[in-house]
Amino acid sequence: MTTKIRFAPSPTGHLHIGNIRTALHNWMWAQKTSGHFVLRIDDTDPERSKEDYVTGIQQDLQWLGLNWDSSFRQSERFDAYEAAFEKLRADGRVYPCYETAQELDLKRKVLRSRGLAPVYDRGALDDSAEQIAAYEAEGRTPHWRFKLDHDARIEWDDLVRGLQRFEPPALSDPVIRRADGSWLYMLPSTIDDADHGITHVVRGEDHVANTAAQIQMFEALGASVPSFAHTALLMGKEGKLSKRLGSMGVSEFREQHIEAQSVLAMLARLGTSDPVIPETDMAALIDSFDFQRFGRAPAKFDPEDLMRLNTQIVHKLEHDAVKDRLPAAIDADAWHAIRPNIAHLGEVADWWAIVEGPIELPEFSDEDRDYLQSAHDMLSAQSWSDKAWSELTGGLKASTGRKGKGLFMPLRQALTGQNHGPDMGELLPILGRNVALRRLARAAQI
Repeated sequence: MTTKIRFAPSPTGHLHIGNIRTALHNWMWAQKTSGHFVLRIDDTDPERSKEDYVTGIQQDLQWLGLNWDSSFRQSERFDAYEAAFEKLRADGRVYPCYETAQELDLKRKVLRSRGLAPVYDRGALDDSAEQIAAYEAEGRTPHWRFKLDHDARIEWDDLVRGLQRFEPPALSDPVIRRADGSWLYMLPSTIDDADHGITHVVRGEDHVANTAAQIQMFEALGASVPSFAHTALLMGKEGKLSKRLGSMGVSEFREQHIEAQSVLAMLARLGTSDPVIPETDMAALIDSFDFQRFGRAPAKFDPEDLMRLNTQIVHKLEHDAVKDRLPAAIDADAWHAIRPNIAHLGEVADWWAIVEGPIELPEFSDEDRDYLQSAHDMLSAQSWSDKAWSELTGGLKASTGRKGKGLFMPLRQALTGQNHGPDMGELLPILGRNVALRRLARAAQI
């Protein structure tokens, strides 16, 4: 059977780091199993769902390289939800509830005050026809709950958490439809998964109790129950993921010049027994992806770790992978020279400005100016090649007796205006003979 797996964001905001991690896990499992990756837009809330967010979600996934095989919107499937709802209603598996939000809140408070779990008491099942008529005369309209089968223990072998057991009486019958007729998440999601043949549902551990109820929904609809995997949630390095970190998304990554591959490499391994490494080959990450490697402990996300990983990945990127984002004049040789000195591509322009000039020079001593004049004269006399730097410094070492910092630093400062930077053996050919001579002459005040 072909694996079919879905990522189902709500277009009520932008994707954040937790959403991205879930999308990645789903996409990687589809890739590893040669399966089908579905993008489902959960837009059943017309007031909060925005088309701009739909577009943003699609663009974010594309930037990350998480391309989908098919896509649909829940707003296109209201007829299917209505039909399934009527079937469940006829089978006695959904029922109307006329309690107000305030009345339900009071019930929960009373239960908590007694040290009991705030489980719905199914009071609506005891409403008489007269009581229902009285509610409706008041102008009340019911919300609807799915009636769990209290005689059937709920069990499944979670791909991450192992064997899971729930006793239905310990769960509230979930609300599936609001009083205004709009849908909540659980039933439409189950119907979609059943109708589209979803074989695996991968999501955060905060959905475990939802899964218990949805398993009974699948069974009530006569549908196959998919396999479930619930991964531990992300946490900040100091505990609970802060609102700031939790809201991090693609726009923040791009503003900070973080590579998409850096995000993928970190989130693919975060929370598993495998180390996070600067892996630039997605095939290798996909090959190692295994739900058995995921732990139960919260996965700790630290933006500083991501920045460090990004630097490591940038240092491994070939010119072909980044040339479309570099100044046109930076060829493979120039990229190779600059690459070890940057933490992200946003710093390339600063280094390239050193090549294109003008540069600011430090103050040189009379002795260093004489030394730089000797360098100018020697460079102008020697043949030009890719070995120009080693030939120049070798000649200067022999003629002046300088070595180490005294040999190299004045030359670097005169040629770049910096105390550190790219390997001069690589950079000097990029600067070119004429630029190098002009800069040496200026520094020597010839």
